[in-house]
Amino acid sequence: MRLKPDQLESALQKGLAPLYFISGDEPLQQGEVADAIRAAARKAGYGSREVLVADSHFSWNELTESANSLSIFADKKIIDLRWPTGSPGTEGAKVLSAYCGHLPEDTLLLITAAKLASSSLKTQWFQALDKAGCVIQVWPLDGHDLIRWLQQRMQRRGLQAETEGIKILASRIEGNLLAAAQEIEKLYVLYGEGFLSNQQIFDVVADSSRFDVFKLMDAALEARTDRLLKILSALKAEGVAAPVVLWALTREARVFIKIKQALAQGQNRALAFKNNQIWDKRQQLVSDVLNRLNDGDLNAILTLGAKADRQIKGQQSGEAWETLLAVCLLFAKRK
Repeated sequence: MRLKPDQLESALQKGLAPLYFISGDEPLQQGEVADAIRAAARKAGYGSREVLVADSHFSWNELTESANSLSIFADKKIIDLRWPTGSPGTEGAKVLSAYCGHLPEDTLLLITAAKLASSSLKTQWFQALDKAGCVIQVWPLDGHDLIRWLQQRMQRRGLQAETEGIKILASRIEGNLLAAAQEIEKLYVLYGEGFLSNQQIFDVVADSSRFDVFKLMDAALEARTDRLLKILSALKAEGVAAPVVLWALTREARVFIKIKQALAQGQNRALAFKNNQIWDKRQQLVSDVLNRLNDGDLNAILTLGAKADRQIKGQQSGEAWETLLAVCLLFAKRK
């Protein structure tokens, strides 16, 4: 059964499933979902807990042995399996499928894993987990989802604010829910329960935004100039290596060139997207960019990229970050 993180509380009130599988790349939500499940299990009498870490030295037989062993401390126990990757391998897939086929009594299996590849959702082991228990996928929040999460988080602390104040908070901590939780705690400590003015939020909340090169790329492709300026400045301030930014920008340009060439040769757009790993969520954005940028624009991006590369290596004068900005602005070019 699939659950969203905000559906978990009501599901736990109805009873515990024998198995929970949590995957994603947003650590605060993932950790709080796991904490809620463990708390509900303890309340239901699961007094023993065994932690397994599926690292490079892990044998999946440890899961089988743990499931078959009786606890000397309690009748019910939690197997807390920490899984840093999103793929169990051949051995792990067999063990997980077998476990789901013969669920042990008085045992709750809690698995926390990294973000899954889309192909994993079709595997036998994942389908077995989905059928036997609850699957909760955790995603980074943005837009209205982030605003709603912040409102709910503040309400739990007895705090209220105008929509504009919430947006100020969202803009300062974008992409970093742990920082958001800490800033809300700071607001609570300073002002206590009650209504917060926009100025109070503005004065207190630090700029804890977490940006990466992929968000920079999205901002450039969406032609959101203000946003790309902010992200690029943040990357530079955080000490992100300029070659990493350059790699992301030039890689994207080469992908667009390959797609344009395929389309010019009469290839179906859907096939061209598939061959270049442009999946459903990005296809409309990529289509818009293909319509907006011509071959000359893309070649100019690669030419500027070569200039930035020489500047990074000290082979040409000038500031590489300024050239990277020029590349971003070319991507964001509007007709």
